[in-house]
Amino acid sequence: MTITVERPVGTTDPATLVDPEVTGRLVRRITADHPEISAATAHRIVGQAAAFVAASGRYPGQSLAPSQLVDYGWHAFILHTVDYSRFCSQTVGGFVHHVPTDEGDETPSAARATRERTLAAIRAAGFTVDEELWPDLAKCTQCHAGCTDSPKNS
Repeated sequence: MTITVERPVGTTDPATLVDPEVTGRLVRRITADHPEISAATAHRIVGQAAAFVAASGRYPGQSLAPSQLVDYGWHAFILHTVDYSRFCSQTVGGFVHHVPTDEGDETPSAARATRERTLAAIRAAGFTVDEELWPDLAKCTQCHAGCTDSPKNS
């Protein structure tokens, strides 16, 4: 995969993508669902989830995947369907679907490649990556187009 950087890498704090009121709701949801996560960390998670969704929409079909921590933010966002749908429309021009992967679909080396591809896409989209929130991958992909439930195949 080749990702072209069209603007300086890491120029935008992804937390600025999400309305502060929505961010507050998402932080509360993350900390309620995962009491081991502090509000400060949950705020960072929301920002990285926003960057992941934005990059996923910008680079559809690239098999991007969130880390486990970032996936917590994505799940919280998806539960707020009106906010999530509005965010997707405003940020990438369409809905970014969440499609879990099957157990055992990726080898460790494939997971590392997916992680690197995802972080490269986020950076190429112009967002900073909070490396501490990306130690691993969750069992999901952005699957923006080409899946059975994507708009392309509906």
